[in-house]
Amino acid sequence: MGINNESDISANLQIGPTTMGMVRIYIEGDGIDLPLDFDPDEAEEIAEELRAAAAAARKGGKRR
Repeated sequence: MGINNESDISANLQIGPTTMGMVRIYIEGDGIDLPLDFDPDEAEEIAEELRAAAAAARKGGKRR
């Protein structure tokens, strides 16, 4: 499975702060229960990567 391959798998995505000062990305689906914790700096880096990917997708999928 690569980033460009489509899939029929569905999952729920939740993002929020934890009581321990981390940012959690929580993925839940059929047979999947995956909490991913990041410190705030890592979370901001991920947010920047998401923004860059969204901008590239608007331009036809070409990455930076």
